[in-house]
This record gives sequence, structure tokens and C-alpha cells, in this order.
Amino acid sequence: MNDNEKMMNKINQFRDDRNWRQFHDEKDLAISISLEASELLELFQWKSSAEVKENKLDRIKEELADVLIYSYMMADNLDLNVEDIIDKKLKLNEEKYPVSKAKNKNDKYTEL
Repeated sequence: MNDNEKMMNKINQFRDDRNWRQFHDEKDLAISISLEASELLELFQWKSSAEVKENKLDRIKEELADVLIYSYMMADNLDLNVEDIIDKKLKLNEEKYPVSKAKNKNDKYTEL
């Protein structure tokens, strides 16, 4: 069993011990991902990145973990392998953002 499978088992065990699977359909997980990402974003509102990292690193970890947990749960619901979907997305991004055009630039791929 790889690390992703072990983590998914931990997440599912936590959920199943509380009988929460009934509340975790894809729509509600998508909403939860967005809400938790917004909570992460809120930590940075009106502050510099350096200030937040220095003063709120524990909160960053908590909110980022929430985003990741819900993301793993959605992947599991859809029988998606997290490593596979990330690998495929990175390959797609390599095509969209070739080093020869994208290096040292933050332009969207349509503007390269």
C-alpha cells in the first residue's frame, strides 16, 4: 500500500467512524473544497504573504489540510487515483507551458 492509499484509508476511517459518508456526495465535497480554500485565502486578506507565514502558519496548515482532505474524498468517491490525475495534469501543463516559452513568465498559456 502506497502513501496515498494509507492517507485515504485514514480519511475514510475518520469519516466512517462518524457515519458521515451520507453527507459527502460530490456536490457537497466540491462546495466544501471551495469553502475551505476560501478560509485559506481569508488568512492572507489585507496582509503580506510573509506576515501570514510568520504569524499564522498553524492556521495555514489546518485550512490546507481541509482542502486536501475534501479533495482526497472527492477523488475516492469518483474512483480516481490521486497520483494518476496529478501526473496527467502535469503532463498537460507541460504541453501548455513549455519551458522554452514559459520560463520566468507568469502569463497564461494562451498568451505565450
